[in-house]
Amino acid sequence: MSLLKRIEKGQVSGGAGQPPAGPGGAGGLPRPAEGGGSGLRQRRESLYDMVSGQVDIKDLVSQRLLSQLDPGETLDLTKGEELRTRIDELFNAILAEENIVLPKNERKTLRDQIVADMLGFGPLESLLEDPTVTEIMTIGHEKVFVERKGRLEAAPIHFESEEHLRRIIDRIVSPLGRRVDESSPLVDARLPDGSRVNAVIPPVAIDGSALTIRKFSKVPMTVQNIIDYGTATVELMEFLRACVIAGFNCIVSGGTGSGKTTLLNILSGFIPADERICTIENAAELQLRQDHVVRLESRPSNIEGKGEITIRDLVINSLRMRPDRIVVGEVRGGEALDLIQAMNTGHDGSLGTAHSNSPRDTIARMETMVLMAGMDLPIRAIREQIASAVHLIVHQDRLRDGTRKITRVTEVQGMEGDVVTMSDIFIFEQTGIENNKIVGRIKPSGLRPKYIDKIIDAGIQLPPQIFGIGRK
Repeated sequence: MSLLKRIEKGQVSGGAGQPPAGPGGAGGLPRPAEGGGSGLRQRRESLYDMVSGQVDIKDLVSQRLLSQLDPGETLDLTKGEELRTRIDELFNAILAEENIVLPKNERKTLRDQIVADMLGFGPLESLLEDPTVTEIMTIGHEKVFVERKGRLEAAPIHFESEEHLRRIIDRIVSPLGRRVDESSPLVDARLPDGSRVNAVIPPVAIDGSALTIRKFSKVPMTVQNIIDYGTATVELMEFLRACVIAGFNCIVSGGTGSGKTTLLNILSGFIPADERICTIENAAELQLRQDHVVRLESRPSNIEGKGEITIRDLVINSLRMRPDRIVVGEVRGGEALDLIQAMNTGHDGSLGTAHSNSPRDTIARMETMVLMAGMDLPIRAIREQIASAVHLIVHQDRLRDGTRKITRVTEVQGMEGDVVTMSDIFIFEQTGIENNKIVGRIKPSGLRPKYIDKIIDAGIQLPPQIFGIGRK
């Protein structure tokens, strides 16, 4: 029975709190006119208004479409255009069968929403298209938050149900060969544009599925961008460029959301185009522009608990691929040992990121991560390996006002006794707060780097003024 006939027979009632259908009732049908014919016509003419108040047309059409499509089909990104055509045909047929008459603009809006739900990312589409949004976070299907300019705010969207949100999560992870279910409720993934995705579903997520998307700009950030934003200075970026070209082993450190991966992407762009680069990531998001780049991505185990490929596996394997540079998206476990050994055995110029609160903490974290590899090594031996391997730590922070700044560039100089010796080359100095914005400057410490000869050997001459030497 069509929707129109169900309404005419009174089988579709008003929503919660609405009066029953009846003559003149707020939720009811118009009273038929004398003779009945014009009343039926009046009902048909006002069908859109009645349906919009009493029946979720979108839900009705979506359910009908889903019943006629294989759910697996909608997860196959290679059939996008074919499915879009088929959905269009089914959409028009269902509206005709249900006698649903909509204005042209409303019809297009409804169709676009349904296509977004079935082939895209549903209500998230508008946020993904918004260039001012840098992060999207859900708490269950009703609460969606976004980050704009470093500040969190509620978003004016929601999902229809937990099932709706789960469908979107499946659409994100399935094309990557990943899964999320009760036996594996945590998953890392990425969107086609490289944006990073993390999803946690019940029972681990108590209040409903938690989806977090770290957006990446469609246009990669450039050196000029981070200088304009005040994240770095011209002098600092000139120094970092020289360090990368000269083959310094660099670790970009910082807290969550501080912009480590963005900075790593920019530093990777300084690697000469004639070198072979291997990138290793949990979810591939680096956007290197060189031609000779081998991109490797870890893989979780399958439903039988087999087939896992870890970051450590990829670091070890990359050493057999004749890389000039190894770039690890995030060092967070036993792979730290293998990366340090690679840095110490001829793979100079390797890069990576690590979570920490300061350059000194980065060294401590790397010690812990090496121990996670299961090697029973003395702490002093680990520190000697780290001090020998890592030349530079670039630390970036997200400040209280939401801005991101490189706050320290620290050279690792070696060992004195049992302590790793370090020296700040650049440091951010806060001078005050104006209009709720932190005011300060990134300034050189006045010390020339110990490894300046490595830069000179690469044919790069840096003026002493970059390091604050000779300035008045």
